[in-house]
Amino acid sequence: MIVPMKRLTLLCLASSRDATLRSLQDLGVVHVTSLKPPDSRALETSRNHLAYVKRALETMPRKPVVPPSGLSADVIVSLVWTMLQDKKDIEDALEALLAERARIEPFGSFDPGLVRDLHAHGIFIRLYALSPGVEPVAPDGAALVELNRDKNGARFALVSRSADTAFPVPDFRLPERSLAEVDGQIAEYRARLDDCVASLRLHEGDHEVVAALRDQLEDTVHFLEARDGMGNAAPIAYLRGYLPADQADTVFAAARREGWGVQIDDPAPDEDVPTLIRNPRWIRPIESVLRGINVLPGYREVDMSLLFLVYFSLFFAILIGDAGYGALFLVATRLARRKWKTAPSEPFTLLTINSVGTIVWGVITGTYFGAARVPPLLEGFIITWLTDPENMKSLCFLIGAVHLTCAHLWNIIRWAPQPVALAQIGWIGMTWTMYFVAHQLVLNQPMPPWITWVAVASSGLILLFMTPPAKLKEEWFQHVMFPLNIVGNFVDVVSYIRLFAVGFASLAVAQAFNSMALASGVSSLWSGLGAALILLAGHTLNIVLGFMGILVHGVRLNTLEFSSHLGVQWTGHGYEPFSRKRKNG
Repeated sequence: MIVPMKRLTLLCLASSRDATLRSLQDLGVVHVTSLKPPDSRALETSRNHLAYVKRALETMPRKPVVPPSGLSADVIVSLVWTMLQDKKDIEDALEALLAERARIEPFGSFDPGLVRDLHAHGIFIRLYALSPGVEPVAPDGAALVELNRDKNGARFALVSRSADTAFPVPDFRLPERSLAEVDGQIAEYRARLDDCVASLRLHEGDHEVVAALRDQLEDTVHFLEARDGMGNAAPIAYLRGYLPADQADTVFAAARREGWGVQIDDPAPDEDVPTLIRNPRWIRPIESVLRGINVLPGYREVDMSLLFLVYFSLFFAILIGDAGYGALFLVATRLARRKWKTAPSEPFTLLTINSVGTIVWGVITGTYFGAARVPPLLEGFIITWLTDPENMKSLCFLIGAVHLTCAHLWNIIRWAPQPVALAQIGWIGMTWTMYFVAHQLVLNQPMPPWITWVAVASSGLILLFMTPPAKLKEEWFQHVMFPLNIVGNFVDVVSYIRLFAVGFASLAVAQAFNSMALASGVSSLWSGLGAALILLAGHTLNIVLGFMGILVHGVRLNTLEFSSHLGVQWTGHGYEPFSRKRKNG
């Protein structure tokens, strides 16, 4: 659920604003907002320093294999930055040398200095790289020497005693160094690069020390942003922020202790309030998906975590659709959890739920790694109705209609007893009308005769109650858009057929690779090894495509189709309490 928030206005003496902010950091419950753009030299310096430290920290592994160097964090960062800059300079120089080598290598190894000496003595040598099929003819009084020929063309040297003797094409720019000298420099720079990388590795054990400095600097930046964003009416300074309603007593107690003036009230309807979601432990696994795609409902929207979890798990099972794959996912999830014991549990719990759901779906549809035959002991679990593609399409439409109906029922609960809730009843009727329209157009099944009256009644409810009379002047365009919204409702219901399409395609891919691997039989060790490699590659590809389908379709149906009917636009920004990362900082 989305936690109710309160707006805080805090007043303190301007002379004690730093102490006030430190106390707020200790409380760690207030999301501070800036009353003016924070801007100061100290803030700019701290931000630059933080970026400087973060860049150095990126080069240090979290699990080092070398011990800490024992140096201070600032010294480490300075040394690492110097080495990073040296490394970049070496890499740039090496790249230029490799490009020069590639340019001059076709002409062979020669001393450019000798060519220049010959020029000084009246013997002129020009180098040319000519395209394939072009055969040059030496001008009068000149000699032509072929140096190299390959599929890319030919290289020639034109020797004459006249500086004006040349071919009517640009000549090759004479290098500054010979190929041997360039090779020597390349070897030298590669050795320097290896030394630089080795020096950087000496500080791989300093991640924790530098991370502590990063946290300290982040605390400093947040502190300065809050201070510079405060209002000032000397001798009073003031700030604005938001806090969970259940933390109001904590702030009041701190205000009495510190001598602040505070006002805590409800935020105005048009305020940009941060969103804090608190869910029961069994719902939290879905939050890992929301964090992964970086979406959050607005404060005045609704938290759909429960339905997201239920339907995402269902979509996952249908899109993967294979009990064998589900078993693999379950084993991999358990092994990964053993390895990363300190990691957050939510992603592992979600994968466990989805894996079990996939196993169940695969069992009732009789799908095991796309095998043509089901083990006899498992045949009794198959629901034959689900093995018919036409029935699966119908089921997908049913899932879509029920899913979207849940959204409008939720809106009715939110808005009742306002008249606008009646429009949501109309949208429920329209959704089921589109369900039967989809059956007729896609599955060629006749619509029941009474559905026409449902469509007429639903349209009437929507048109009469979709806009409150007081807002009709501003929102009249919604009535103009009504026909397009009807079309959109039909498209939303039909879009759930993607569950069948992707799941069916996954099964087809698995079966195709099985046939490919076993087409010639397994008559020898080598044929068995070849079949195993084909099966491994094919099913691995299918699993990867399945996960891509989940990201594209399983997430989309929740965050787009369902959310648009629920009215969730994902406009929220997270509640970030003003606090310290380094408690001893």
